[in-house]
Amino acid sequence: MPSTFFLVSKKIEVCLTPALIDLYDIEESIVVVIDILRATSSITYGIDNGAEAIIPVANVEDCLAYADKGFLLAAERNGEVVAGYDFGNSPFSYTKEKIGGKTVVLTTTNGTKALHLAQKRAYQVVIGSFLNLDSLCDYLKAQNKNVLLLCAGWKDQFNLEDTLFAGAVVENLRKSFEHYDDSSVAAEDLYALAKADLRKYLHKSSHSHRLAQLNIEEDVVFCLQLNICKTIPVLEGEKLVRLKP
Repeated sequence: MPSTFFLVSKKIEVCLTPALIDLYDIEESIVVVIDILRATSSITYGIDNGAEAIIPVANVEDCLAYADKGFLLAAERNGEVVAGYDFGNSPFSYTKEKIGGKTVVLTTTNGTKALHLAQKRAYQVVIGSFLNLDSLCDYLKAQNKNVLLLCAGWKDQFNLEDTLFAGAVVENLRKSFEHYDDSSVAAEDLYALAKADLRKYLHKSSHSHRLAQLNIEEDVVFCLQLNICKTIPVLEGEKLVRLKP
């Protein structure tokens, strides 16, 4: 008798805010956590620059539990470095000179919260940014798994920059997935409007205005660069580490 082949139908979905994650079945999904300005961009850049690991924690106080272990402590709230910590989530703090070979304990306003929510149920949690867009998409195409693109947003609300990145991923992956949701369609349409000049489009965004008030335009521009990193950070236990080929 002839062999029977069963084609697995993969789906890609976009969760526009962590407040909606409980609506998604992610037990067999790879969840891509997205916090473009700036947590997942800095995490990607840091792991690419040789950080041994980055440990995401939920609260500023949780960092203190690691204070006597020789780790670097990074804490950001409302876009600013928390007083008394080594640094926040600016990508310029995650250079080879500063974090190469070291472990960083990190808490941020939105990104680390999204990571912990995803970790509770997801098959796998990886980090996405414009910095590693192509490497991430190549990996997701090769996996026989559904994908949820989880936008960290701003304090559980929708934001533009994370949704634009989700749209960039959808644009790249759509032909490799049989099913996608309306959030994916909307994200891809937004990205099509913005991709010719991401920074110009994001001048409309609320978070861009918040960061401008903090005088960190260089951070924003840096985080919108395409494909300067090959690394995909993956959550293993409590640590984000480099995904092995």
